[in-house]
Amino acid sequence: MIEFIKHIDQELLLLLNSFHSESFDSIMWFISGKFEWIPFYLFLIFLIIKKFKKDCWIILIAIALLITLSDQISVRFFKNVFERYRPCHNIEIGHLVHLVNNKCGGMYGFVSSHATNSFAIATFILLLLRKDYKWITATLIFWASLVSYSRIYLGVHYPADIIAGAILGFLIAYLLFYFLKKIPKLKLYKL
Repeated sequence: MIEFIKHIDQELLLLLNSFHSESFDSIMWFISGKFEWIPFYLFLIFLIIKKFKKDCWIILIAIALLITLSDQISVRFFKNVFERYRPCHNIEIGHLVHLVNNKCGGMYGFVSSHATNSFAIATFILLLLRKDYKWITATLIFWASLVSYSRIYLGVHYPADIIAGAILGFLIAYLLFYFLKKIPKLKLYKL
């Protein structure tokens, strides 16, 4: 059964990775970047400051903790434990994978840290702001999905790496939000 799932994962990766062009290569490289999203992050911080005013520092510290947790858990408890090669390092299919800028990343890819981190941020912020800004849920889920898909497009993650990373990010954010709700002065929405 596991071999069948791995086979489906590889085939789906090769299918999704095959839809490439020079212009999309540049776009997906940009989407996958770390610093390109700084204006978006600053906008989200502005919305948090606007809502939580003098208590926003608690939320901002929680977000820093969230990012640290999601990043470290995805690497130390998943990549370093499962040691699943990235598609571009897999000797069976690596030669079939379209790489952008000939960059593959580290040796292991399960789970995707990009997916874990982006879904953790998206989930946490939409739990914080979903009733104040009706558009924020769709926007954040779209953003996290786009960042995650870019990793498949770039040939550095299997779909299962992305799905598992998204679930992990959601769970970490949900748990952190649950504990943050214990601070009465924040008046966070019910889960």
